[in-house]
Amino acid sequence: MAVFINDTCINCGACIDECPVEAIVDEDDNPTGEETYYVYGDKCVECVGHHDEPACATACPTEGCITWDAVGDSPSHRDDVTDEQRSNKEPVVE
Repeated sequence: MAVFINDTCINCGACIDECPVEAIVDEDDNPTGEETYYVYGDKCVECVGHHDEPACATACPTEGCITWDAVGDSPSHRDDVTDEQRSNKEPVVE
C-alpha cells in the first residue's frame, strides 16, 4: 500500500477521478471484497511527480478517510512521511 481508504468512505468517486496513475478502484473491483474503494499499492505513487500531496485525499469530502499506509511496491513514495505516520494510519490531509 501507499495510502489507504478506510471504512468511512462514502463511495463518491472523487478520489478515482483525481488519481493520476489509476491506482484506485471502486467497491465493485475491490479485491478484498469490502464495500470501500481500494488503492493498489503497486501502482500508487502518492502523487510524487504529479501533485504536492496525494490528489485523492485532497479531493475526498470525508475527513480522515484516506490515511497513510506502508510504502507500496510502486517506484515512488513520499520521503517526508515518517514510518510512525504510516503505522498510525494518520490522515493524509487534516
